[in-house]
Amino acid sequence: MSADQALPGEITALLQRWGEGDSAALSSIASATYDDLRSIARGYLQRENRAHTLQATGLVNELYLRLTQQRGARLTDRRHFFTFSAMMMRRILSDYARRSHAQKRPGAESVRVPLHPDIAWVDASGSDMLALDQALAELEALDERKVRAVELRYFLGCTNEEAADLLKVSRATFDRDLQFSKSWLYRRLHPPASESAENKLRQDPGGARDV
Repeated sequence: MSADQALPGEITALLQRWGEGDSAALSSIASATYDDLRSIARGYLQRENRAHTLQATGLVNELYLRLTQQRGARLTDRRHFFTFSAMMMRRILSDYARRSHAQKRPGAESVRVPLHPDIAWVDASGSDMLALDQALAELEALDERKVRAVELRYFLGCTNEEAADLLKVSRATFDRDLQFSKSWLYRRLHPPASESAENKLRQDPGGARDV
């Protein structure tokens, strides 16, 4: 996926029309960006087990449907559109993981689906994805740009160079943001044993007396 492929001016004009209330403009945006978004979805799904029920076309269609509901969004250019799409893709995958987790039968064998090779410790098909979504929400309260970096790299499939361009930062700055985010998220999802025990005690203070 490239932020500087064909029709950047047309995309910008369509985004402006959509922001002004022209719902037909979103259909034109979808046509102009569909191949990019479908490739992104296919890249994610190719890492999954064949038994997974999501399909690339369905994932992009879901993204498109959600975009049609975002009438209050102010998307000013193509970079803004893809950053916004990354955020929406995260929501779609989080919702899918939530539904899959709720529908999972007790004792059923689970198939681990790494979200991305760089963060293979996140299982995109189960509770890891839900924990990651919550952790990203917490990180966003501290540093929004670092969350956008994670979304563009791991949810939308941008390269580091493309994501840096979309965020309008240097490659070195993006690399630092991403490395910080990965370390922060890993510690959040995999706290030390002592910290895990302390959190459990906070949730169930009476449990420590039931010995």
